[in-house]
Amino acid sequence: MRTRLLLVGAAAIIALALIGLTIADGLLVDLMWFTSLGYRRVFTITLAAEVAIFLSIWLITFGAIAVSGLVALRLSHDRERLHVVRRGDQVTEVTLPELIRSLGDRVPWKAIVVVVAAILAVFVAQGEASSWDVYLKAWNGVPFGFTEPAFGRDIGFYVFQLPFWEELRDFFLTVLVLATAVGAAVYWARGGIDFRESPPYVSRGCAAHASVLLALFFLQRAMNYWLARYELTLHSNGIVFGLRYVDQVLWKPGLWVLVALAVAASFVCAANVGERGVRMPVAALLMVFLPSISLSLLQPMIERLWVKPDELRIEEPYLERNIQLTRRAYQIDGVDVRPFVGSGRLTPATHEQDSATIRNIRLWDPRPLIATYQQLQEIRLYYAFQDVDIDRYWIGDNETEVMLSARELNVELLPETAQTWVNRHLKFTHGYGLVMSPVNTKDPEGLPVLYIKNIPPESSIGLKVTQPAIYYGTLPDNYVIVKARTPEFDYPRGNDNVFDYYKGSGGVPLSGIWRRLLFAYYYRDVNLLVTQNIVSGSRILFRRNIVDRVARLAPFLNQDHDPYLVVHDGRLYWIIDTYTVSDHYPYSQRNSLGINYIRNSVKVVVNAYDGDTQFYVADPDDPVIQTWERIYPGMFKPLRDMPPQLRLHIRYPEDFFLIQAETYATYHMTDPAVFYNREDLWTFPKENYADETTLMQPYYVIMRLPGEQHAEYILMLPMVPQGRDNMIAWMAARCDGSDYGHLFEFAFSKDKLFYGPYQIQARINQNPEISQQLSLWNQMGSKVILGNLLVIPVGDSLLYVEPLYLRAQNGQLPELRRVLASYGDRTVMAENLDLTLAALFKGQPGAPPPVVAKTGPLSNPGNRVAARVTETAADHTTRVSTSLTAASEHYTRALQALRAGDWAGFGTEMQKLGATLAPEGSSH
Repeated sequence: MRTRLLLVGAAAIIALALIGLTIADGLLVDLMWFTSLGYRRVFTITLAAEVAIFLSIWLITFGAIAVSGLVALRLSHDRERLHVVRRGDQVTEVTLPELIRSLGDRVPWKAIVVVVAAILAVFVAQGEASSWDVYLKAWNGVPFGFTEPAFGRDIGFYVFQLPFWEELRDFFLTVLVLATAVGAAVYWARGGIDFRESPPYVSRGCAAHASVLLALFFLQRAMNYWLARYELTLHSNGIVFGLRYVDQVLWKPGLWVLVALAVAASFVCAANVGERGVRMPVAALLMVFLPSISLSLLQPMIERLWVKPDELRIEEPYLERNIQLTRRAYQIDGVDVRPFVGSGRLTPATHEQDSATIRNIRLWDPRPLIATYQQLQEIRLYYAFQDVDIDRYWIGDNETEVMLSARELNVELLPETAQTWVNRHLKFTHGYGLVMSPVNTKDPEGLPVLYIKNIPPESSIGLKVTQPAIYYGTLPDNYVIVKARTPEFDYPRGNDNVFDYYKGSGGVPLSGIWRRLLFAYYYRDVNLLVTQNIVSGSRILFRRNIVDRVARLAPFLNQDHDPYLVVHDGRLYWIIDTYTVSDHYPYSQRNSLGINYIRNSVKVVVNAYDGDTQFYVADPDDPVIQTWERIYPGMFKPLRDMPPQLRLHIRYPEDFFLIQAETYATYHMTDPAVFYNREDLWTFPKENYADETTLMQPYYVIMRLPGEQHAEYILMLPMVPQGRDNMIAWMAARCDGSDYGHLFEFAFSKDKLFYGPYQIQARINQNPEISQQLSLWNQMGSKVILGNLLVIPVGDSLLYVEPLYLRAQNGQLPELRRVLASYGDRTVMAENLDLTLAALFKGQPGAPPPVVAKTGPLSNPGNRVAARVTETAADHTTRVSTSLTAASEHYTRALQALRAGDWAGFGTEMQKLGATLAPEGSSH
């Protein structure tokens, strides 16, 4: 037995040593990583807070549990519990100590209690230390400067202090439960409690101990009732979020009564220590829980008999608070509401006035475009385009909307035979360059016109990329070693490869046996220790996924789902929008994510080459980010410190706009009567894509807002009434200049019907000529893909535009083949946007000519479609219509020949059909 105990002890010591080594190793790696990025102080502040919280909570928890256990040991000596044991064929009763002694030495009860208390305290302390942000915000919270009306408290109390007190309340209960459990276990083991008797035996010492614990429990209940008063502003009955009438008249005073009764019950239980009976504890329980149950039963009576018959009048002041504070919390209280009459007409004059809007209508949908990029520009099997971003650049004299994607390197795509440690961590270390194309043009084959393409990057617009290597991106993290003995693969050149060495300062120095040992243990990778490729000056780049990178540096910031790439000063940067959020803003409606406060407070910029990460405060008025600035001095920079040319690429983030639009769909109703009856609920419009119906997403456009003089970059989204498909309004957010973030609602007249996107798509499908053509393509081995249907406000009119792509049934290369447009009662389709608009304006005096982008000296020479437009708009329209009619005739004759068994005739008609549908100038 002694040997067995020694082995168990040795195993425990080894396990603890390994756990300690792992923790120390992780902390050292974190310290070096934070230091390399210039955020050593962030790491030390967070670590100091975690350690201080852990030690404090551990000491309190350990002390409470140990005291409870040791007191139980001292008070449980008056009676020993009997146990039945079998020795051979005889059954005897022995005391528990005798039973344990028969298995070995005398049980060290005090040691067991202390060890159990220490272990349990570790788990409790670890859980509390993981909530370090709650503690830091409570100690450093910045007031909001605005008080809520129910209790007259600053909003900062609810956002910062209330979560802290709730954390302490739950901690108090956890410790109390564990202390009670350990004490009860000791009493049971030593005979102080015996449930085999009737009634169950409880020693006098156990009764006294239980009275003290019950007194503490009622103090915890008092604390809970006190906090529950403030939590009345954070719950909902489906009509009002926050404190309501029944809370005001019943629960607000009732909870004060329960606080007083719980404190009184605590004194009653404390007085029972001397009496050690059951009457006083039972009286204490009834004193608190009977009134609590009575209040719960009284609530539905008040609601049914008093509130429901006149609910709107009674709840109106609370509805007003709910509306006001929800709009403030989601930053939609300043939405600029403007009427959109929709009575204007698209004419040559409006066409010219809004040429910037027309010129930047997006014809490429990111969903099919990513497949096109992958087919045309991945170049080698290990490169990958993960996402398509949308941005704007000044090209010549025009602000031009473009789509771009980073060419990242995914080592998982290497052939299985090439999946060596050297290749994964030393050779294939980075992606290379990007692809960029305008949103509105295509070449004669229906493919995007590429502004930036190939490896090394070639630019047709003068936008040079002098450092195209991408070491930090959106792919899963894979550590790499740079400045090693072996050169890195840089990029492919024909049948050869170009090799180079990393010239940046990113990463952590790796040379030296201790650092190699540290990282070898961290990654459980012995190659880091034995490889000969690590030399003086070698560095290890890790945490290269930019989302993970920002999350480790600032776990208190929520990130937007779409980081986007920017070309600035010849280098590549990632911009990530991040948010400060809370779920404790009083009276504010919680959304589907469980939050009820949000601000787009920080723009994070990550250098794709060296990983340098900078945090820029975009909303300096946000008290939450002011609190974090107070906690981490020097971590955040003002937005004005961002390089001016880089600042031109910041945009209003999609996730923030979606959350605001979702909330505004209900909370645009500011009249309590209208809000109560839900008379004007909105939602997002539906759209079809790839034979599936989805909700429309916001989209970026360059356009001139109604009533403004110049075009600008905005994020917009149409809105429709709940349960209907016609448009009721559209929302927009500015992305440019000093008025960044200005929100607009353009409200439609309710006396006039405005088609929604889903209705326009239905009209397209019902157009006989268009639907016939789509059916033809789908039956000829092609797959028709309809892209985003965009609603484009032009002046005081609405223009609907939808691109059409063709893809081979088994192919992966979508081609932009047609552009559909709808205006008024007309729906047309043509080969490109110019011809489509010409067809749309057919018959109007002074119908506009095709729009040609004025790109100046940096214009794209590949824009051949516009150059080919030589006929008049009317001629184009006639020719398109004639082609469709001829195609239909050839298709009908081909089917007739097929039914008659005339294979030669069938082949001839199909050839003629192909010739009719082929783009102009293509070979047949």
